[in-house]
Amino acid sequence: MKQAAFALPAFLVLSVFLAVPPAPAADREETPMMEEVVVTATRVSDEVRKVPANVSVITSKELEESGATTVVEALEKLESISIRSYSGNPSQAVVDLRGFGGDNPYGKTLILLDGRRLNRPDMSPINWLQIPIANVERIEVVRGGASALYGDSAVGGVIHIITKKGAGKPSGQASVILGSYGLHDERAGISGSEGKFTYALNGENQRTFGYRERSKFTARSAGMDLGYDFSEFLAASLSLSANRTDYNLPGTLTKSQMEQDRRQYQPGGAWSPAHSDNEMTEDYRNGTFRIESFLGAFGEISLDFLYGDKDISADMPAYYSNRYNDYDIRTLGFTPKYVLERNILGRSNKFIAGMDLYRETMDVEKFGNIDRTDKTDEADFTRSSLGLYARDEFSLLDNLILSAACRTERAKIEGSFTSYTNPAEGFSDQEKVHHAEAYELGLTFLLGERSSVFARYATVYRYPFLDEQASYTGTPIEFLTDLEKEKGRSWDVGTRLYPLENLMVGLTLYRIDLEDEIKYQGTWPTGKNVNLDKTRHQGVELKTRYKLPGWFEFTGNATCQEAFFTEGPYEDRDIPLVPKWMANGALEIFLPLHFVLRPEIRYAGDSWLADDLDNNAEKLKGYTVCNLFLFYRPQMEGIRFSAFFGVENLTDEMYSTYGYDLEQWGMENTYYPAPGITIKGGVTVEF
Repeated sequence: MKQAAFALPAFLVLSVFLAVPPAPAADREETPMMEEVVVTATRVSDEVRKVPANVSVITSKELEESGATTVVEALEKLESISIRSYSGNPSQAVVDLRGFGGDNPYGKTLILLDGRRLNRPDMSPINWLQIPIANVERIEVVRGGASALYGDSAVGGVIHIITKKGAGKPSGQASVILGSYGLHDERAGISGSEGKFTYALNGENQRTFGYRERSKFTARSAGMDLGYDFSEFLAASLSLSANRTDYNLPGTLTKSQMEQDRRQYQPGGAWSPAHSDNEMTEDYRNGTFRIESFLGAFGEISLDFLYGDKDISADMPAYYSNRYNDYDIRTLGFTPKYVLERNILGRSNKFIAGMDLYRETMDVEKFGNIDRTDKTDEADFTRSSLGLYARDEFSLLDNLILSAACRTERAKIEGSFTSYTNPAEGFSDQEKVHHAEAYELGLTFLLGERSSVFARYATVYRYPFLDEQASYTGTPIEFLTDLEKEKGRSWDVGTRLYPLENLMVGLTLYRIDLEDEIKYQGTWPTGKNVNLDKTRHQGVELKTRYKLPGWFEFTGNATCQEAFFTEGPYEDRDIPLVPKWMANGALEIFLPLHFVLRPEIRYAGDSWLADDLDNNAEKLKGYTVCNLFLFYRPQMEGIRFSAFFGVENLTDEMYSTYGYDLEQWGMENTYYPAPGITIKGGVTVEF
């Protein structure tokens, strides 16, 4: 058996100074690092240091000043997060939190938009381009099991995107970013309040031809948030967003093809073949209507009514089956919540209770031609779930907090499949009911004014995706009533320390044990999904931030992780696509005349190729990517202006974030090449 413990990674930070005098102190912020407040970890506002978890927060200001054009670009700089792309653009990026690897890690991380689940009910990643970065107020990442509060999919953690709200005097923002491969990104927004009325509106248009042939995409988005305070006891808000994304799919390349030309696409390739008509169109509409009632000493109640609509048209003529499909996915949700903060026996106590009621439907139509005149198959699925949860946070001492949470949930998956080409195939009115419970126990010890130490134990679970529960591609066609949910246990121990006023150091050790993991057994198209393997995911996460006012600010993180099977035919084998080592570092150097130089580095180690469960093929090679940005941030009265110029992948590193082991089937291994050197720049004006 593999050892459950492994060596703690050493992390060395070397500060670099330039031989130039610093800008005057008055020209830059010199305030000490402030403590963040988050809502995701406990489903109510709480200080980060009181949360028994490793939490990261990315603010809208940090997003604007980073040069990022998508949420994915911001997430890939955090610890324990690895990004893989099938299409060469963020529309199909897979965000893997805490090393779940494999082909569907998106089932192990819950993605929220203003409290609403974005995870698709089928086995597909979300389209990250549906979230315009101009609409983001903050991104909160909470690592570790969170099923007690959120239920399904919150195994490795939760990523919560929170959109902008209006407040204060009217203000506007406009920005333009241009870059390599035809990139242009235009954003505009306005927000503010007038009396009891608040508003925030924004829009974004993004387009690029892509690094590779047939990897272009366009994304057009708009969002708004309107709020009204009827009285000091009652408020309501409405958040709406819409997005349309069109993108190509370039397919994979072999090593020899990449050596010839990494930017090409090759029709007829294996496993993920390419075709001149491989493309997708996705339309998204999201809405949240919230009513908040403040009851004074009796607490507060919030009622969230949630709506999501996804219309997806996929043209995949290169594939053997599933060539021309239309998906209509709708989500309805109702998530009331009650919060009561009141001292008990002279000690502070915070109690939260709520309900998550969801109904998701997915209608799939398959066609034999691109004109959609020859319908071959039709599938209709519904997943209905009702979860009840409660959490209490009690201060045993002034600096010792005990938290506990529990959840019970029932989910029913129903489905029918009709084949028009082979009427003997199919199933109708099949259903499977899943019952789940989850628990969480945490302890946080506060040190000084900003530091803390925490420990947490939690149980986790994940329901099967609709196309895991029901096999409607390949052979046989069947509804798998014997397929059960995945379940497991999660442990976290960590600390967040401020040994100096401007120095933060965070360290977290974690382990997640899963059983009844769902795996496709056999050879496609004759295999099927079964509950088979037990796995273990464990690691160490380290992060630091240090600011020397007037000179520089350094942020860095490192992750050492293991993910492997603990029993079954692949016992002691590593899970594919999980690098053991990952690290990120960035140094902002404050130069004269309001300039800031920001070198960045990102490292990911080797990992096994997808589907190499025996660990006997070549590895997906690790990579080191260096970026360099120059920012100009002058101080101007009544207006805020900023500009940047950056070079990503400065050394033109030739690497891939995804590859398939096809040698076991007598074919060449295939890969998705990542972009080479990329130049971009932009300006932002706020008024």
